[in-house]
Amino acid sequence: MFQLFHLSTDKDTSLQQQLREQISAAILNGNIPQDAPLPSSRKLAKQLNVARNTVVLAYEHLLDDGYLIARERSGYYVNQDILQGKVNVEQPVFNAEDLALRPDWSERLKMKPSGQRNMSKARDWQKYQYPFIYGQFDPNLFPTNNWRECCRDAVSVPAIRDWASDRFDNDDPLLVEQIRTRLLPRRGVWASADQILVTVGAQQSLYILAQLLLDENSQVGLEDPGYVDIRNIANIQPAQCTPIPVDADGLIVDERLDNCDLVYATPSHQCPTTVTMPIERRYELLKKADEHDFVIIEDDYESETNFKSNPIPALKSLDKHDRVLYVGSLSKTLAPGLRVGYMVGPAEFIREARALRRLMVRHPAANNQRSVALFLERGYHDALIMNIMRCYEARWHAMDDALNQHLPESHNQPSFGGSCYWVRGPEGLDAGELQLKAMAQDILIEPGEIHFLQDNGPKNYFRLGYSSIPTDRIEPGIRKLAELIREMT
Repeated sequence: MFQLFHLSTDKDTSLQQQLREQISAAILNGNIPQDAPLPSSRKLAKQLNVARNTVVLAYEHLLDDGYLIARERSGYYVNQDILQGKVNVEQPVFNAEDLALRPDWSERLKMKPSGQRNMSKARDWQKYQYPFIYGQFDPNLFPTNNWRECCRDAVSVPAIRDWASDRFDNDDPLLVEQIRTRLLPRRGVWASADQILVTVGAQQSLYILAQLLLDENSQVGLEDPGYVDIRNIANIQPAQCTPIPVDADGLIVDERLDNCDLVYATPSHQCPTTVTMPIERRYELLKKADEHDFVIIEDDYESETNFKSNPIPALKSLDKHDRVLYVGSLSKTLAPGLRVGYMVGPAEFIREARALRRLMVRHPAANNQRSVALFLERGYHDALIMNIMRCYEARWHAMDDALNQHLPESHNQPSFGGSCYWVRGPEGLDAGELQLKAMAQDILIEPGEIHFLQDNGPKNYFRLGYSSIPTDRIEPGIRKLAELIREMT
């Protein structure tokens, strides 16, 4: 039985937790005889070379959880009740006849999202010395103690009694109030509770919006270059996508918008070029929407990371006719893995969005909503934003200095701030090939071709994020990248 358990001090979990997990797995897998006692705590501790108390506490936890029963003067045994209802079936073996009767899934699938052009990021990005990857957070900036405090308070007995019941399609009132009174006013947006819907990240907001507003007859205007996922979401509706070029002031407002039913825009920090739409063009866009009766999705995805200029009011704050549907997220400040986003729109629209979300997930996890609500209410998010802005500004300057030194005339410094640079390489450069060569030298970059709507977009653009790379590594990383580019061109 001893060989079933292998403990390691290199893992993030404690030795006691590892032992609990391995014993419970062995019980459920039928590896421990039901009529034989488990090894004594003294014997198992000696065999595993751990403190006896580690084994004692593991046994006591498993006893409390119902995996073990204690027999006086005999020891601990497997609790047979834990195995009741468990179906014991051997792994099936399929012959040729069985395989021939399988459905042809390639024919049955009505759509194949995996076949779309999509962004691909290295899952092990933290192992790279120069991770110029966009959208990831710096664990050194994450307020671990404050977040733990909020998570702990969110699972207090009164809190659990409050959020653990079935909320049907309702959101945590405290979180909605914090979005309404803390987050939105920063962007000049004022909304009532029935105009706000919490979502599983901004991504779910965009999917819900597309489901409600697009069909095969719809015309949707998309920034070109632009955000890859909104293009893919629109394509599976399937809607007709109209590319709208972007210049130094963001989305160009001209006759190409006239036949659109819906327009997607990132005015504060255009994705991926990082340009900011001035207030004059924002008014032009709203006027065009009134004249040609289209609706605008404003994705304010990086609004909290403006450290360079006085923030221009959100497009939604200038909207007098309810034509703008606002999408926000906490991914760029708190953490992308939390998947907390929200949308703001007219109450009658949010009612339908809520009903659709109920069919998908009912609502985002209530315990996470409460943790985030407490984090916002206690001012921890405001403090985090200030810390992020100080750090990002230093990296923003370091990126600009390094690019000016090693890749001059390759970029325009983002006037908004944000967390990335959009870089234009020399003509003839293949950024996809550059990405592979850079990875071999411990550098991560993101080719920009995928952001263009046409299949064969310019290959010499790439994006450099600085949200997760230490400031002192920026210049050496850019220098090595520039050397690679010179070798290739």
